Amino acid sequence: MRVGVVAEQRAGERRVALVPDAVGKLLESGLAVAVERGAGAHAFATDEAYRDAGAEVVDDVLETSEVVLTVSPLTTAQAGRLQPGALTLGFLPVGANAELLAVLRERQVLAFAMEQVPRISRAQSMDALSSQALVAGYRAALVAAERLPRFFPLFMTAAGTVAPAKVLVLGAGVAGLQSIATARRLGAVVEAYDVRPSSADEVRSMGATFLDLGLDSLEGSGGYAREMGEERAVRQRELLTPYVGASDAVITTAAVPGRPAPLLLTTPMVEAMRPGSVVVDLAAESGGNCELSVAGQDVEHRGVLVHGMADVPSSMPVHASQLYARNLVNLLLLMTADGQVVPDFDDEVVAASCVTRPETPEGTA
Repeated sequence: MRVGVVAEQRAGERRVALVPDAVGKLLESGLAVAVERGAGAHAFATDEAYRDAGAEVVDDVLETSEVVLTVSPLTTAQAGRLQPGALTLGFLPVGANAELLAVLRERQVLAFAMEQVPRISRAQSMDALSSQALVAGYRAALVAAERLPRFFPLFMTAAGTVAPAKVLVLGAGVAGLQSIATARRLGAVVEAYDVRPSSADEVRSMGATFLDLGLDSLEGSGGYAREMGEERAVRQRELLTPYVGASDAVITTAAVPGRPAPLLLTTPMVEAMRPGSVVVDLAAESGGNCELSVAGQDVEHRGVLVHGMADVPSSMPVHASQLYARNLVNLLLLMTADGQVVPDFDDEVVAASCVTRPETPEGTA
């Protein structure tokens, strides 16, 4: 069977679904690999590197590949050119792509969404949400350090001592923990909060202080946080306000899969921060954890800079692509035997990540 790698079409997307280093694993499993010309250019993966790895470089893969790998969802036009019965793997937010899903069902395409991979131990190597959150959390801390008009670390100089910056990270999932680790490496004093008390040990292991607000846990399934009610949200914001006001930089990373980002920072909370302080909102593209956030823009409010991050993993396309390619390959190889991709829907990972199936036109979403 032939596996095709598309050149991404979405504006701002610099990642590629398969890097040259990952081609060999597919070849070893008996699959052939074709990559669209220039697909890896933004991730600094050249056509020559793909050829050297054993892949074919072609102008188009959609009509000639039984399996198609993507990062962002295909366009409806691209989906309309897939082979009937083809298989696709990539990110595919079901709630935001009704028209695309309809085309995939019409073409009898077997589509797998990487964000649907269950968070269980045996699927960790396929968890693209976590791998890309790692990139985003690292980048968020760097952006905070870049935009803060003061040092992150402690300095002891002949001219006197410079106190370290105080950083508050809201949300201690993969992105939050990486933000904590990176801010600590840069020398900041870090505090963190999460609605799941189970995160406390992980936060402390990074050298940060975990804030216990005395509220009930919102531990959800699969390691995610549950959505909170408005009364709880208001009380949480009240308790967080003094910590926000005492921070030089606040990094927000909270998300609930498939839902708008929870509001963690209101305008009055931002106004409690000192002029020159910074807020970096990793959830800006899904509505924002901060009331003032605008995705991809800097907003200054009463001397506080609020940066809404956008296309974050794509801002570091080399390692983001490497990690994502490993996730894709691991999921694809789970479904591959003797050079054929034959999904076993009795496998919980395969079943959970599938969003359209030819034999069930209504799909599994």
